[in-house]
Amino acid sequence: MKIHKYIDHTNLKPTATKQDIINLCEEAKKHHFFAVCINPCYIELAKENLKNTTIKVATVIGFPLGASTTETKIFEAKNAIKNGADEIDMVLNIGALKAGDYSYVEKEISLIKQAIGHHTLKVILENCYLSSDEITTACKLCLNAKADFVKTSTGFGTNGATFKDVTIMNSVVDGESQIKAAGGIRDLETALKFIEMGVTRLGTSSGVALVTQGFTNQNDY
Repeated sequence: MKIHKYIDHTNLKPTATKQDIINLCEEAKKHHFFAVCINPCYIELAKENLKNTTIKVATVIGFPLGASTTETKIFEAKNAIKNGADEIDMVLNIGALKAGDYSYVEKEISLIKQAIGHHTLKVILENCYLSSDEITTACKLCLNAKADFVKTSTGFGTNGATFKDVTIMNSVVDGESQIKAAGGIRDLETALKFIEMGVTRLGTSSGVALVTQGFTNQNDY
């Protein structure tokens, strides 16, 4: 299996420099990753570095807490697309979900999807803070709002992607939305297991190690 085509090669560290992002893009080109995932301030830099390639530029919105106002998230998303982003990974409002304000959560996702049009929208659920029932509900809201992906984690929470959570997500979306597993994917065996379970994208900062060595000891973002 050519795992490189599943990887969103990621650097969302607060300490990331311009050179770090250039290096990320060069690695993505060398290993033919699907996308790079970076903070919004580096979209134009990444887009320029990746021109004349098929590698997508993904960025994060409302990151990592999901607690920005809807209006702020919409502005971020539109600005990201204007600057050259191909894909948006947004964090849903976790507090609103846990409080049972489902209409707020669904409307926010829907408005952001409308704002970015045909561009890909991935909704980060941050499963480490959610019960199984809340993960199920979040996935249903994402389907209703026409999100393209549901995503497990930011990589900044208390835990990353788990097989249990992906099983729940897959049982709900059932092919109507794609699944991105992110956070803590540090070996090839785990990555391949997620793909076998139906995951179509892997978010990892360890992509190079996974495709060259099969494992990494680094912390994953």
